[in-house]
Parts: sequence; C-alpha cells; structure tokens
Amino acid sequence: MISYRSVAVATWFAAILIVFPSGGVAGAQAFKVIPVNIGMAAGQRTATLTVINEGSTETAIQIRAYAWNQPDGNDQLATSNEVVASPPLTTIPAGATQVVRLVIRRTPEGREATYRILLDQIPPAAVPGEVRIVLRMSIPIFAQPTNRTASHVQFHVERDAGQTYLVGINDGLRHDAIRDVVLSTSDGRKLTIASGAAPYFLAGVTRRWLITAQGPQPLTNETLRMTARADKGAIEQQVRVVGAQ
Repeated sequence: MISYRSVAVATWFAAILIVFPSGGVAGAQAFKVIPVNIGMAAGQRTATLTVINEGSTETAIQIRAYAWNQPDGNDQLATSNEVVASPPLTTIPAGATQVVRLVIRRTPEGREATYRILLDQIPPAAVPGEVRIVLRMSIPIFAQPTNRTASHVQFHVERDAGQTYLVGINDGLRHDAIRDVVLSTSDGRKLTIASGAAPYFLAGVTRRWLITAQGPQPLTNETLRMTARADKGAIEQQVRVVGAQ
C-alpha cells in the first residue's frame, strides 16, 4: 500500500536531469503526458494515455495501476488488478510517442470508482560520479457507474486540540476538487488552507484541511465566509465554527 503523499501529481511537462557533482548536465529528458486525468463515462471500459518523449535520448518507463481511496481523508494507493495497462513496460525513443491502453475489468456499481496510474522512468545503469533524478507521474482515473452520480459536499470549521480545520463531508457518489479556499472572519481577516493540500475529494469521504491564521483563531459558534473553486463552479457560503466532533 502506498501513501499518495509521496507521489507527485502529473504535470504537462517535466524535466529529468542527470547532473554531475561539478554542476554540469550530462543529459536531459522531457516528457509530455496527455491527458493529465482520465474520466470514463458510464459503460466505458477503455481509455488511452499518450506519453511523448521530448528528450534527446531514449528512455524506459513502467506503468502500474492502483486503486485510489482516502481513508480518514488521506490519499492512499493499493495494488489492484481492476485496471490493466498495456504495455506495462516500454522503451520510448527520443522524439517518439507511446500510446498506453487502459482497460477497466469491471463496470463500477453504485458510485464512482477511482484509480491512479503511476508512470515511472526506469533509469539506465548508474555511472560513477553522476546523480540521477528520475520521473514519477501519477494520473487519476475516474470511472462512472451506470447510475447518475454527483458530488455533495457540506462544510464546517472545527476547533480541535488548539488547531482549526475546515471539514468537508462528501456524501455524494462522485468526487469533487476543492481549490483556492479562503475563509474570512466577520472583521474581514483572511484564514487560508495550509499549502500542499491535494484538491481531490473522493465520494463518501470526510476531509480535514488545516487552517493557518495570523492572529487569534476563530471562536466556537462564530460564522465565517468561505470562498473556493470546485469542479461544479465557484463556492461562496457561510460556515459555522464548532468544537471537536
């Protein structure tokens, strides 16, 4: 089982450098992965991932699939055979493109199924005196069941052991993504979510985001104004501060 905290989220472009201790660059590789997340509609069982080697040398990559869950609100990956990647291992020449076919073995039931594809560069044999930095990308897959699904997220602010958290409960059947959260007190003071919080919020999950504040923490029973961006659009609502649940 893999904690997602150690996995980098995929980006459109990532560079891998092989660096000598003197600071010189022996070689560089760049990848483009399209798309950066995969959505499978109801009844869809296959999708493709395109990997483009924009570097100057060939490179080998390994593709592995994992079930993705958020127990206790924390991202976690677990080995799964529900998604098959083909090819699982390949070498891509410089300037070439590799299409990876993804197949889901079974149709999700009841609510959205979530997976992640880890794409790892396999480094060449080590050369004395070189430091190698290799790439890992993580691509989310959201697979829909045959029934209609939607997220349903409710928020409150919670004081617990001297810390303050924004708590969200997604009791819907589909994920959401919560970004750019800002909480404001009645006197206009801004409270922000600690940096590094992943945006995805899976179905059936309760998540807690640590709130950082300059000055006094909000008081129990105080009402705050919350703004954020979600997959469904802008969020603007009042949230109440409560004691630990």
